[in-house]
Amino acid sequence: MAITAQMVKELREMTGAGMMDCKKALVEVNGDMEKAVDWLRQKGMAKAAKKSGRATSEGLVTLAVSDDGKHVALASLLCETDFVARGDQFQNMAAQVAQAVLDNAPADAAALEASMGPAVTQLIAAVGENMQLGGFARHSKESEKEVVGHYLHANGKIGTLVFLTCGKAESVTNPEVLALAKNLAMQVAAANPVALDAASLDQAAVEREREVYRQKALDEGKPAQIVDKIADGAVKKFQKEVCLMEQPYIRDDKKSISDLVRETGKAVGDAIAVTGFERIQLAAE
Repeated sequence: MAITAQMVKELREMTGAGMMDCKKALVEVNGDMEKAVDWLRQKGMAKAAKKSGRATSEGLVTLAVSDDGKHVALASLLCETDFVARGDQFQNMAAQVAQAVLDNAPADAAALEASMGPAVTQLIAAVGENMQLGGFARHSKESEKEVVGHYLHANGKIGTLVFLTCGKAESVTNPEVLALAKNLAMQVAAANPVALDAASLDQAAVEREREVYRQKALDEGKPAQIVDKIADGAVKKFQKEVCLMEQPYIRDDKKSISDLVRETGKAVGDAIAVTGFERIQLAAE
């Protein structure tokens, strides 16, 4: 397979490795981008795999909540420049998109495009800058014992939702529980977990991570009998970084999110469980 300059550039942006190293990696794996990332990591040339397709779009993430508080939605609208993103017309349209997600519960991107695409097209004509609908999420409370925490980063680039379930209905209005929900939503914004806990992780991704560190240890000449222990330790570190419940709390890294939830539950005399989260970010950092 021919290795193009664009492929090398993309791999370099994903990994931070040198241009020649990226080209060599792509040659070694016949142009497979995912395998090239792993190859570089195994050789110690990339610290971590970054998501492909790093976005550079501007825009806004917006939030909509129903009057009764039972439904909540996040939506993103993308544009070319920050100047347009800060304009009233664009911000009004972004708010309309979130409201459409809340009101219509679109099943997928095509459904949202069908309802909001024409209005966005009209705004494109008026403003003279390309725009497109981005990611969205919607959640409805399943019981009176559920709390939804939400957070929008100050610049509107990140929006999050976190879902908690209490053992007692009266706990959902407790200030400490509400503060926990908000703090967890901020945690998701700042720490960018990919799964709720280790059990929720894609096991193929876990095994891929394990194999990267096994091969790296072998390449470094580590004794065969400790290679698996090294890989297991790396996987545990990986889980701590990407699983919300195992992450260090951003406001006190001496405790994990599991510790924080447990402490709050004890303080209010209830059992609190985190059941999930959503995160929308305009551009990968």
